[in-house]
Amino acid sequence: MPYDLNPGDVALMGVPLDLHSTFLQGPAFAPGRIREALHSGAANLTAEDGTDLGATDRFKDTGDLDVFEMMGQEPIDRIEAGADARIATGAHLLSLGGDHSVAYPLIKAHAERYEGLNILHIDSHPDLYDSQQIGPLGHGCPFARVMETCQINRLVQVGIRTMNKPQQEQAEKFRVEVIDMQTWHPDLEIRFDGPVYLSLDLDALDPAFAPGVSHHEPGGLSTREVINLIRRFEGQLVGADIVELNPHRDPYGITAMVAAKFVKEIGGRLLSR
Repeated sequence: MPYDLNPGDVALMGVPLDLHSTFLQGPAFAPGRIREALHSGAANLTAEDGTDLGATDRFKDTGDLDVFEMMGQEPIDRIEAGADARIATGAHLLSLGGDHSVAYPLIKAHAERYEGLNILHIDSHPDLYDSQQIGPLGHGCPFARVMETCQINRLVQVGIRTMNKPQQEQAEKFRVEVIDMQTWHPDLEIRFDGPVYLSLDLDALDPAFAPGVSHHEPGGLSTREVINLIRRFEGQLVGADIVELNPHRDPYGITAMVAAKFVKEIGGRLLSR
């Protein structure tokens, strides 16, 4: 049993990969920066529901996954295997990317363990491209790969504001439920029946709240709105990822601290199941 994980624990795992980024490198350094913010001393480890991650032995940091450990093995396969090893113990996995390409193997591992898996995807981009110039595993493609290869009940996307024609066609093909920023309102109720995987891209937030991302897309969600989404959506949260922090573009560690805040809120919800 890796890292002495037990059923109901929350396993934190870093996924330092940005090989599939199309614009800028940097998200590979994100897991370490998020941990620094989480343990910086500038704040405590208590979520807003009162769950103190620092006062429980059920929140366990399992370190960074070595995505290049096996020569000749695609990092995507390595990520899936690392995720599967952790959730096979009955623990709930909270992953820190990395670019958004890591969501595909992470969700694939969860879909094989949780029948009828739903996905709540918070992002400015739909990430539904069939392929990009770097290939079909680009960070703009993970949800196309997920919907092609995994048994997914529903994919609900929130915060979208870059939906072009190719991705609109993909959304229709895969019957994706898109709540874009034109129709978003804070009182929106999101409900799922069954298990839910949360994939959170930090560029879902307006750059005023999270400037440390590779793709700045104005007109996004506030930090408070994302926290409320994490806490209030109805469904059984079973796993999550936080992706696309780019420390090279993060003045004063603002976005890393936002990501650390989300770690606490997601971790608190997973522990309260």
